[in-house]
Parts: sequence; C-alpha cells; structure tokens
Amino acid sequence: MSSSTEPSSTSRPVRILLVDDHPMILAGLADTIANEADLRVVGELDDGAPVLEAFEKLRPDLTIMDIAMPGLDGLQALEALRARHAQARVIMLTTLRGDHQMRRALELGAAGFLMKHTLRKDLIAAIRAVHAGRRWVPDDVARTLVEHLGQPNLSEREMDVLRSAAAGNGNKQIGVRLGIAEDTVKAHIRTILGKLGANDRTHAVAIALKRGIISL
Repeated sequence: MSSSTEPSSTSRPVRILLVDDHPMILAGLADTIANEADLRVVGELDDGAPVLEAFEKLRPDLTIMDIAMPGLDGLQALEALRARHAQARVIMLTTLRGDHQMRRALELGAAGFLMKHTLRKDLIAAIRAVHAGRRWVPDDVARTLVEHLGQPNLSEREMDVLRSAAAGNGNKQIGVRLGIAEDTVKAHIRTILGKLGANDRTHAVAIALKRGIISL
C-alpha cells in the first residue's frame, strides 16, 4: 500500500466529490480535507443516484464513495459512472464486511479503498496516492481479498435463489417467486453449495452473509 503523503505539485487544488449516507462520515471527511490547502471538496451527496449527474456538473478529480448505501448503492453508482467516464478515479469507503463487494468494486474500476475506522489516519495519503495514479488498498482489504482469491462468483440468478432461501423459502416457493421449475432451483442450490464450499443451504446463507454476497 502506498504511504505517500506529499502534496500534489499542481497549483490547482484537487477537486473531491464525497458520497455517503451517514452525515457524520460526510462531515468528518469534509473537515479533514478542509485542513489541506491542496485539496477541496466540491460536492457532498447522501445517495448514489445523483452521482453521475453531479460528476458531470462538478468534474471532480476524485470521488470518495460509500460502497453500501440504502438507495442506489456505491457499486451501482460506480458502474454507471465508470461506464460513462472511464477515467474517473474513485475510492470506495468500506467497513470490511466481506470480500464480495470489494472484489466487484475492483472489477468495476475502483482505484482504492478506505476503511471507515482508519479514515483520519489514511484519508489524505489515500487521496494523494490515487490522484497521482496509484492504487490504495489497505492491508486488511488485501488480506480479505487474497483469502478468497480464485473462488468463483455466484451468478445473478444464484444470488436471487440464495436471497430467497435466506428469507426462509423452500425450493417450491423459491421456484414460484422466481418463475423457475423446482428442479432448476435444486440445481442452483447444488451449484451454490459447491461455489461457496458450504455443507447445506443454511451454511451457504451464513457464508454469503459474512462475505457480503447477500444481505438481509
């Protein structure tokens, strides 16, 4: 992980867009950044839905965005933003609840991660590193990603089946809810167990919740 804390050599302050649904997190980020003459917050959002519009209006050099939000979450916002602006540099905020969301963020082009419990220590260094074109991946995140390296992802349909199972539905109910045959549900369950290394569906749900693949 980069540990550079040198200010950018450019005369124009680095323009930063903040996105988090927790007011205290937003305030903390803004306050810390305000202490640095070479950095400037140009916008604050509490949901991922307006990120693309705000980015195109404000043209930030860097976006710092929560990976999980109740409206349009950070992953969906990241996907939309990078699809339109492939050069966008985005640092995702995380509480390290599992590897799935972080793996997906990297696939979508995230430039790095910031742990919410180390924001005051790492924020400024991370901003400067990513603005300089480097990645910022904390050791905790790297270890979590390496732990599950090479494990196959669940498909969207498999995640739908697992969410329905987590809600307490049997195979027949899952089939009705998803509009698929009961035998197809059983086949999906078998595949899910294999991909997650689970003993049964209860174990699969527990693993998926821990890794952030599904949420209740």
